[in-house]
Amino acid sequence: MYLPQDAVIAKEKLTQYLLVLLPKDDKSKFLAQAGYNLTNWQQLEQDIRNQVLSQPAEFLETTRHGQKYCIRTKLRGVNGIELSILTIWMVANGTTKFVTLVPDKGES
Repeated sequence: MYLPQDAVIAKEKLTQYLLVLLPKDDKSKFLAQAGYNLTNWQQLEQDIRNQVLSQPAEFLETTRHGQKYCIRTKLRGVNGIELSILTIWMVANGTTKFVTLVPDKGES
């Protein structure tokens, strides 16, 4: 199954979570390896839409928030470096929302 290209990717999810240094579960250093930072957060959003949402999604489970899916793929950054990533998406009431992005360590 493919998730829609117009899925909701909240700006705050990128600018206040993924691309800022956090004391726990930080992802900004991981994304910085591919050249992503707060000044080019729009590029990260565009790359998620173009590179990630073009890949098939795997159904994980149904939760009280909706149906949860993951997409495992490689994300080619602005500097050409590829990162193995796992993204999580939620589908509820006909709307698909981006939940998070983490390094893919090959775990299921």
